[in-house]
Amino acid sequence: MHASNKEVQDLAVIIGRSPSAIARKLGNFASFDPKLQARGVKGLENVSKLDREVWQEYLNNWDELFIESEALLAQKKNTTIEELNPIENPEPTITFGREVLRQVVVRLDQTAFRKMVLSNFNYTCCITGIDQPELLIASHILPWSENAGNRLNPRNGLALNTLHDKAFDRGLITVTEDLTIKVSSILVNSSVPSIQDNFAAYDGRSLISPKKFSPNIEFLKVHNGRFKP
Repeated sequence: MHASNKEVQDLAVIIGRSPSAIARKLGNFASFDPKLQARGVKGLENVSKLDREVWQEYLNNWDELFIESEALLAQKKNTTIEELNPIENPEPTITFGREVLRQVVVRLDQTAFRKMVLSNFNYTCCITGIDQPELLIASHILPWSENAGNRLNPRNGLALNTLHDKAFDRGLITVTEDLTIKVSSILVNSSVPSIQDNFAAYDGRSLISPKKFSPNIEFLKVHNGRFKP
């Protein structure tokens, strides 16, 4: 969050402010960040009421404000949201009217969510430590289809490899409120060596800590309720 950071400098040029001013504003926001506070980083003290309002507004409405903020950034850069957030298979399956926009927004959302969640866990599976990006998935704690308001919330995501993502989705793995990995007895009691190595061995271990956004406890409680003991 310092003035010599290239991303800070780039943003300063885009919005016509100095890198120092951008860094100070980030310091203001840091004063509200519980993850930074837990690490002893307090941020700046001279924050305004508006700073707090902006922080809360974005924190409570990731989905809509992501698209809005990316649209503003694209406008400033004389480009498009799609160019800022390259997506796989960009051509929508439905090619007319509002459905085109809806399909594009969905794919942008998915791309943004993946970027935020994998970055949050340092591009590492938070259960196994696998760090091959091609094998990693940004897995929703609350399913995409069930909670539209938290589709882009990084606290609703875990970085998992494809195998453990499937097990998590099927309720064979969950993460408890104290961020302990819990594996279903269906897998723990299996006599298959590969299941023992890939699943039972992680039962009771702690989740690899995220860099910034800790999983939402209330979301984990919901997932725990769908866990198959």
